[in-house]
Amino acid sequence: MDGPQQCSTDGFPVIVVTRLNGPPFAVNPDLVQRIDSAPDTILTLVDGTKYIVEEPMVDVISSINEHRSRMIARAQEIQREDADHNHLRSAPALREDHDEDSDDDSAPPRTDRAELALVKRITREDS
Repeated sequence: MDGPQQCSTDGFPVIVVTRLNGPPFAVNPDLVQRIDSAPDTILTLVDGTKYIVEEPMVDVISSINEHRSRMIARAQEIQREDADHNHLRSAPALREDHDEDSDDDSAPPRTDRAELALVKRITREDS
């Protein structure tokens, strides 16, 4: 293999490396805590898992840097798209609640005060 490959699996960006004397596998580069070269390249993940891979340390580091650069570029692209297509508008002002002590029931109570309005209506009917 000519160095780590980059791909996306189920929407999660990963790099593909090759186990020493084994098949290729995908690694989330954000989980790589440390890379050693003694003489084989050893990836140590944040949970302590270690993998010995065929790719040289320089290639793995380069692949991780490219991955991070792509993530930053994509985030900036999304920000620009959001700014260009900003369809958010402020909501209209809510109507003021009518006076609680008023006998005028022409305006319906707000839904978040439905129980209170029901109690007041029952109280008025009973009196």
